[in-house]
Amino acid sequence: MARRTSIPRLEFEAAAIYQYPEHLRPWLDELPGRPGVYLFHGDSDAMPLYIGKSINIRSRVLSHLRNPDEAAMLRQARRISWLPAAGELGALLLEARLIKEMQPLFNKRLRRNKQLCSLQLTDDRPLVIYAHEVNFALKENLFGLFANRRAALEALKSVADEQKLCYSVMGLEPLNRGRACFRSSLGRCAGACCGRETVAAHNQRLREAMAHLQLICWPWAGAVALEEKGEAMTQFHIINNWLWLGAVDSLAQANTLTQLPAGFDQDGYKILCRPMLSGKFTLHPLT
Repeated sequence: MARRTSIPRLEFEAAAIYQYPEHLRPWLDELPGRPGVYLFHGDSDAMPLYIGKSINIRSRVLSHLRNPDEAAMLRQARRISWLPAAGELGALLLEARLIKEMQPLFNKRLRRNKQLCSLQLTDDRPLVIYAHEVNFALKENLFGLFANRRAALEALKSVADEQKLCYSVMGLEPLNRGRACFRSSLGRCAGACCGRETVAAHNQRLREAMAHLQLICWPWAGAVALEEKGEAMTQFHIINNWLWLGAVDSLAQANTLTQLPAGFDQDGYKILCRPMLSGKFTLHPLT
């Protein structure tokens, strides 16, 4: 009797049936090889399908069109538009703002987090401080940006475990005066709870372990114009308290952007802090 050979069943995925989106080809001729932001639009002009940024818009958009994993987005796309930027920094700032404002269907949603918090380290136990209560751009002794209180406390526990710090002294567990905590008996606490280590030394070790997370207070007296020069254009980014107010073509136009948005912008801080302090860009104080 002849032996039957089994034929493997083919698994068809999106990549296997992907077709190049020819209907988007007419828009490619308008795309430049320069920095900026690009938008894939569907049937709705109010809410794009996707917003991205690149130092070379044309090259980046073409990479989307060759990507089978993005087939669902490309099938819904009807046209492509773009906005210029002087360089990568301007593209990052514009992308973050447009995603928050327009909430594209295929982007990770960026919204102002009402639970955004940080850890304030003073001579006492660490405190969880919320961005809707305190302007993080102006408050000293803040460490880390966390999505919520639980994430902040988990970060504290992680540092405590690494450095043998005391949960009780940090306020994570009840403190029994003069008595060692349970973690101390297991060798996981250096003994600030029972006098083997001073609370001051304990807190200093905590601060040193968290130093890489310390937030930088806004170091200028007021708004600053950051000059970003590109091959095709120069932009002056108007920034105050780590908030990007927008970009203008010349310093003479700087005063047209004066309205300061409310609250602390986590994305703006992460994008701007290092470049502004690096010395890479020319900064023009506006006050």
